[in-house]
Amino acid sequence: MIIGILPSTKTRGDHVSELATLSQNKIIDRLKKSLDATYDVPPSNDDKPMRQAAVLVPFVEVDGEWSLLFIQRSEHENDCHSGQVAFAGGRYEESDEDMFATALRETHEEIGVLPEDVTVLGQLNHHYSISNYQITPVVATMPWPYDLTLEEAEVAATFTIPLRWLTDTTNYRVEERILNGKSLPVVYFEPYDGYVLWGATARMTLSLIDLMSTNP
Repeated sequence: MIIGILPSTKTRGDHVSELATLSQNKIIDRLKKSLDATYDVPPSNDDKPMRQAAVLVPFVEVDGEWSLLFIQRSEHENDCHSGQVAFAGGRYEESDEDMFATALRETHEEIGVLPEDVTVLGQLNHHYSISNYQITPVVATMPWPYDLTLEEAEVAATFTIPLRWLTDTTNYRVEERILNGKSLPVVYFEPYDGYVLWGATARMTLSLIDLMSTNP
């Protein structure tokens, strides 16, 4: 069932150009504001401890405006995230100093971005995956274009989507689905160059846009 736009989504028409060209300092300021309601789902199993993970949400400048850098995961049998669009990232390891370090390490391992080439701007509230992970989205900028090196066992492709396109509310919808016995809203973006952004990564994207749309 299509249930339309999530209730807290703002009409951003006049703000699209502003968001696409925000300075790094303004992005940092807006990330400092706590987002009361993220586009998210509760943990898949309330009785099972959540595993920790982090992803990098990288702003890159394309033709003078911001885009976000995504990956498409490689296809693997019995992997519930196989082939999906995502942000580079992965599970926390005890050797990681913090979740920022997790996001930077995993991004380097998966697509070859050197940690010293990444400027961390802040983070979003935790998000959750159906695979029982609590995910910390780390927001950053990085140079573009960049000579990426893909770990093909994990990443099939990388691509960018303009923030201007992601901000357009006509480019996504929300459908009601039953996950783990619960009725939950699931975000689906329209295909972009053949890639479909949906699920946890789509929720993180909308949370980021909503937070950026709010002045500190």
